[in-house]
Amino acid sequence: MLIESFQNEKIKNITKLLTDNRFRKKSGVFVVEGQQENERAQKYNFEAVEFFICENIFRGELPKEKIHYVSDKIYEKIAYRGSSEGIIGVYKAKESDLNNFTPKENSTIIIVEGVEKPGNLGAILRSCEAFGIDAIIITDAKADFYNPNVIRSSVGCLFGMEVFQSENEKTFEFLKNNSFNIYTTIMDETSEDLYKRDFTQKSAILFGTEHSGLSDFWYGKGKNTLIPMSGSIDSLNLSNAVAITCYETLKQKKN
Repeated sequence: MLIESFQNEKIKNITKLLTDNRFRKKSGVFVVEGQQENERAQKYNFEAVEFFICENIFRGELPKEKIHYVSDKIYEKIAYRGSSEGIIGVYKAKESDLNNFTPKENSTIIIVEGVEKPGNLGAILRSCEAFGIDAIIITDAKADFYNPNVIRSSVGCLFGMEVFQSENEKTFEFLKNNSFNIYTTIMDETSEDLYKRDFTQKSAILFGTEHSGLSDFWYGKGKNTLIPMSGSIDSLNLSNAVAITCYETLKQKKN
């Protein structure tokens, strides 16, 4: 059966999942657009609910079940990237509990407090996955991991990562209980260059928002660390700062 009507209940539902964070969380499902992203979701055992396929666009291997075929116009409505790849999947969300995460002896985790922009969070996830970060924790979360923009900008890297949302207090307790070396990206007279820090041991590196940095909660709870720069600007985009830091941790471990 080919879905051609915008009034179809499934099309109304998927449109709401794409645009309404509260509805998405209440439903317990999320939307994945694109062939690579859907392949990664299935590779990491996310349970598929259904797929929407535009046959005039899709060129990959069809899922084995739960397929709805849609017209070009319908796909254009429900796809952020319009004519991209012709596949949209709906999956059940996974609940991750920080207490169930067992870090390795040399684990490196990235903690981001209060990140607001889904595109930034997606780019951070992509860097963390690329450079072998063991987990990412978002505290005081303002962006939803399952926001379509997060999944899109992470190119599906979200699915293979240990990802947690937590509160500052619970996160700090977890770091202490697991003997992490804590590095805070706070600039003051005690700050040392990123390259002088030792990330070969169990390390947690914390980042705040671009606007105001880390909150007062984290002052005095870690070693202040900064990325040395020689230009006139005194800050970087959050995702760029995380990427540079992740690369440095990987370089130290490889050396």
